[in-house]
Amino acid sequence: MRKVLFALLSALITSSPAGATCQVGKLLEFKVTMQGTRPIADIGINGRSLPFVIDSGAFFSTISPGTAAELGLRLEPSPVQLRGIGGEAGKTYIAEVKSLDLAGLPIHNVQFIVGGSEMGAGGLLGQNVLGIGDVEYDLGHGAIRVMRSQGCSANNSLAYWAGDTPVSDLAIDYRDTSHPHTVGTILVNGVKVRAVFDTGAGASILSLEAAKRAGLTPSSPGVVRAGPTRGLGRSLVETWLAPVGSVKIGAEEVRNIKIRIGDIDLEQADMLIGADFFLSHRVYVANSLRRMYFTYDGGPVFNVEPARVVDQQGATQTIAADSSPEPTDAAGFSRRGAAETSLRDYKAALADLDRAVAMEPSNGHYLLQRARAEVLSGNRPAAFADLDRAVTVAPADPDIRLAHAESLLNRRRREDALGDLAAADASLPSQADQRLVLANIFERLDQFPKAIANFDQWITAHPDDNRQPAALNGRCWTRALAGQDLSLALKDCDAALRREKSASYFDSRGLVELRMGEYDKAIADYDAALQLAPRIAWSLYGRGLARRHKNDPASKGDLDAAVAIDPALPARALALGIS
Repeated sequence: MRKVLFALLSALITSSPAGATCQVGKLLEFKVTMQGTRPIADIGINGRSLPFVIDSGAFFSTISPGTAAELGLRLEPSPVQLRGIGGEAGKTYIAEVKSLDLAGLPIHNVQFIVGGSEMGAGGLLGQNVLGIGDVEYDLGHGAIRVMRSQGCSANNSLAYWAGDTPVSDLAIDYRDTSHPHTVGTILVNGVKVRAVFDTGAGASILSLEAAKRAGLTPSSPGVVRAGPTRGLGRSLVETWLAPVGSVKIGAEEVRNIKIRIGDIDLEQADMLIGADFFLSHRVYVANSLRRMYFTYDGGPVFNVEPARVVDQQGATQTIAADSSPEPTDAAGFSRRGAAETSLRDYKAALADLDRAVAMEPSNGHYLLQRARAEVLSGNRPAAFADLDRAVTVAPADPDIRLAHAESLLNRRRREDALGDLAAADASLPSQADQRLVLANIFERLDQFPKAIANFDQWITAHPDDNRQPAALNGRCWTRALAGQDLSLALKDCDAALRREKSASYFDSRGLVELRMGEYDKAIADYDAALQLAPRIAWSLYGRGLARRHKNDPASKGDLDAAVAIDPALPARALALGIS
């Protein structure tokens, strides 16, 4: 991406005022829409607009393998190894993009790394772009800006928006090509911790090693499982929520909160400070001064539960005044509504999304956004109505079709949902990431051949994705339900279990073995599933059937327990020929 560097450096040089005192100006502004806790901006590639995660934790910009295949990019082997949450990302390649539109800056013949897991977007825009100048992260107002500063020193606060609002600052490491990230030292329970400030991480997470230094382990009092998380790497990482007495970043201290901890291996740090922190702050990274300036904008700092933020002297900080102008168009209200949704301020989000929809009532994505906020706020009827409207105004949009199909399933309108799925199936490229969603919905509707076809396409296009085990299990389970290609189903379940020991994967393999008459193996796998998750109705029922085939009197207890959990399961199993 050397041409990006040259173009930005040119802008930096030609726009810098000569002999100026400390001045701050904007080079590029990415309009950002939050999808959950991921900041997404549209990037133009070869004449197409594609969503990219703006990822301060990525050392270089990448394109996902599925998107590269969809774009027909030519791939050359690369020696670069991508690492992230979940470890290494598998093979990588280099692809050249003929034309790139970077927030209005046209660049030609630009190289990207291709590799890693899909992250809900076409790729990641990393530090080889963001680190050219300074960077302002203003996620709460829907923007990330590449900035220039001129004539400034460490005596200047570059939080130009702050006014009378308290400004915190933090020393950060010197950046170069070998150390491209934004890294600083913070305190967790008074213990020094090296932290990477990473907008690509949806939630902040502390390594188990650093957590132990701070007096926390998965078995400590008050620590609870929080489920797996994923990043670019090929593996999922189990996480826990741990009670923390104090996290201090610069002069800002957050007390009595919960932090995610997990077995992450970061080469240069102990912790990722993720988009949850950036959503609750406005941040200016002054790379030239090796300092980061930030103000608190309100909301939970680490997006686990509301937290009290205090300054060094213990006085409660005030929420920063919003110095950004009020949105004037639908896109602006949509971006602000997305940020408010990520902050769980659903009342404010819905007010802004109402404005966006009123301004552009035929924009299906604004209706989809509002529907998601309505679901989160507990108003499912309103969400269903918005999705009905969205699919009417944007019938060719596969994301809207898939969301509408899910809503129809929740309303028990299975036949109507099939129409949405057929439309999405016909419009999506074979490599599209949405095919994994499509496959799972087809399976729920007993459309087994269509589900398997979509699993096939997704698995082929995403060989190193950390959802491969789940996809292999999905294909195994679908074949087991259908009672077809059981030897292939067994291979899929075996492959999934080699990557990850999951209750649902043991459950799937147990059904395959039950279908094959391998009752002892089925019982063993159902035992393993129930040891991990004791209330899986299918595992209890399958083990009961396998035991009945072996004339084991314990079968009745299993069958009765399964029916107590899911009374409809015997009829479902009988309809599938499982007895």
